[in-house]
Amino acid sequence: MLIGPYVNGSAVIIGGLIGAMAGGKLPERVKTALPMTFGLCSVGLGITLVLKVKYMPAVVLAMVLGAFLGELLHLEKRIGSAAGSTRGLINKVLPPVQGLGHEEFTEKFVAILVLFCASGTGIFGAMTEGMSGDPSILYIKTILDLFTAGIFATLLGYAVMTIAIPQIVIQVALAMLAVFILPMITPSMMADFSCAGGLLMVATGLRICHIKLFPVANMLPGLVLVMPFSHLWATLVA
Repeated sequence: MLIGPYVNGSAVIIGGLIGAMAGGKLPERVKTALPMTFGLCSVGLGITLVLKVKYMPAVVLAMVLGAFLGELLHLEKRIGSAAGSTRGLINKVLPPVQGLGHEEFTEKFVAILVLFCASGTGIFGAMTEGMSGDPSILYIKTILDLFTAGIFATLLGYAVMTIAIPQIVIQVALAMLAVFILPMITPSMMADFSCAGGLLMVATGLRICHIKLFPVANMLPGLVLVMPFSHLWATLVA
């Protein structure tokens, strides 16, 4: 029986609830500084993951083609529209958090959605539990997500709690597929996947810090492509 995805999702809900409730009591400078600090940490963590790369050309090809596909599919726009609708529904039930316009809210919401749902730790942790029944990696992510959700909820409000839904769905799906996927993954493929995830974390961190508005949601297909590309590169070129 899977436990990790539901524990992880619960942490996002609890952290989001606490952060949203505390947000109105915090000074504006604190609500601005905390996410920017996390954005800086995201850049640092992303750089450490990028350094694990085995076949950088394969990663570059996967990320470029993935971004191209994401742009064609308008992933960023679709997720942004869903985020706006979610915010409207949440505000009808719970007290709205003031201070953010729709565009700024969408920009930050999409960034943290990618952080929560597409991180290497979450993906590998879900696959590991599905294969071995060991949820320890997801438990580590749970602790991190509890604080991360709380930090961003001070700024974005109760809408952060809804990120738990796609996060649980993705992790459960990966855990169920792990029996078929994990035996085919080589250390080189995992290293290149970590690199691609690291690039996304760097882009997300820069976006959160208002340094550069990368279309991080449109880059997500690159995560799907990077392992096959890594395998092909190792087989045909390396």
